[in-house]
Amino acid sequence: VIVSGRADETVRVWDAVTGTPIGEPSTHRTGLVRSVAVGQLDGRPVIVSGRADETVRVWDAVTGTPIGQPFTGHTGSVRSVAVGQVDGRPVIVSGSTDETVRVWDAATGTPIGDPFTGHTDAVFSVAVGQVDGRPVIVSGRADGAVRVWDAVTGTPIGEPFTHRTGLVRSVVVGQVDGRPIVVSGGDDETVWVWDAATGTPIGQPFTGHTGGVNAVAVGQVDGRPVVVSGGDDETVWVWDAATGTPIGQPFTGHTGGVNAVAVGQVDGRPVVVSGGDDETVWVWDAATGTP
Repeated sequence: VIVSGRADETVRVWDAVTGTPIGEPSTHRTGLVRSVAVGQLDGRPVIVSGRADETVRVWDAVTGTPIGQPFTGHTGSVRSVAVGQVDGRPVIVSGSTDETVRVWDAATGTPIGDPFTGHTDAVFSVAVGQVDGRPVIVSGRADGAVRVWDAVTGTPIGEPFTHRTGLVRSVVVGQVDGRPIVVSGGDDETVWVWDAATGTPIGQPFTGHTGGVNAVAVGQVDGRPVVVSGGDDETVWVWDAATGTPIGQPFTGHTGGVNAVAVGQVDGRPVVVSGGDDETVWVWDAATGTP
C-alpha cells in the first residue's frame, strides 16, 4: 500500500498495484496533514500523522479509525513524524514549528522525557535510526542545520551539520557500505550525505535540482544503495548513494513541486513514490524512471 496525507485534512491509503483507494479517507477536520509515517503497534499496522493543529494522531491502517486520543504538547504546527524503536519500545517522534522534537510512547501517547530543545528555528523534518548500535533521532531545521540526538537521553551528539544556505526540509537515516549516514535536502537545491557518527560530509553535495529539495529517501535498487530526492523543480532524482552520481534522467510528470518521496517494492520490483503540489501521487519504476 501507499499512504498519503494532504492539505484537504485527509489521510488516504491506496493499493500500490492498482492505484485504487482502500476504504474511506481518514479525516482530521481541524488542520492540514503535514506528514505521515507507517509502522506497527502490537502487531497491528498503523498510520501516524502530524498536522497543523499541533497534534500527532495514530490510526488503524486497516479500518482508518483513530487509536486513542491525539498526542498533545506541541505549541506549533507538527511538520514531521517518524516511527521507530528505542530500547525495544515502539516510539513516535515529531518535529514542530515550536522548535522542539518530541518522543512519544507509541502505545500510550505519553511523552518520553522532556522535549529536545536547542534548535533556534522551526523543525521541518525528523528521522529515527542507529549509529554504532545506539538509537538516534535526526532533525533538520529552518536555519539550515541538521542535528543528531541520543534517542534515550535527548542530548545532542556532536555539533550540528550545516547546509550552505537555506532551511533543511528533509532528513533521513541510512547506510552505505555498512557506514551509517544522514541524508538531507534543503532550499540550497542540493542533497548532502553525512557520516552520521562524525558529522562530516561524505563527498560533495549532489547537484542537479533547480529548486529547493523538499524530500529525500534512501533505499536499494538492484542491490545498489540509492538516495531519492524531490523538489520544487517538479522532478524526482535517483542518485547512487556511494558516488553521488545521478542514475538515469530525472523523473518528470508532476506539474507542481514534489513534497514527498519514498522507496519500496511492488510485486518484487523496486519503486519510487512521489507526491506533489499538483494533488497527485505517482509510482515510478525505480530502475527505469517510467511511471
